[in-house]
Amino acid sequence: MAHAKTSYVCLPCRASYKQPYDSTRQRICPRCAEPLIHAGSAFAVPRRRDVAAWRTLSVLLNAGVGFHKSCCGGPGYRPRTLREVRERMAYAGRSGEPIARALVRYDVPLTVPSGVGGTPVPGRAGQGLSP
Repeated sequence: MAHAKTSYVCLPCRASYKQPYDSTRQRICPRCAEPLIHAGSAFAVPRRRDVAAWRTLSVLLNAGVGFHKSCCGGPGYRPRTLREVRERMAYAGRSGEPIARALVRYDVPLTVPSGVGGTPVPGRAGQGLSP
């Protein structure tokens, strides 16, 4: 049985290649000789002329967000438009949440929860578990 193939992406060329996964080998784009980025096995390639989709993809891959299958389905939520990316990036800046985690959020809260982002919540200091 052959090994499953996974997607590797060249962002400057807007090209994707399916190849067997090998973590020890650096993949090189056959068009421009730049290194390919491992996108994952659940990656759906946008059309080459869809510049906005490739910009969105560039932000996701450079932030470390991949398209790997989980045990029960696909990779989960991923933003599809630049507007969705901007909303999640703004939320990450306000809340202090890591960008990669904010980018895969399905819903973005309109306000930052209390106690997040360095704002202390009154009455919570010194509360611990005591018998």
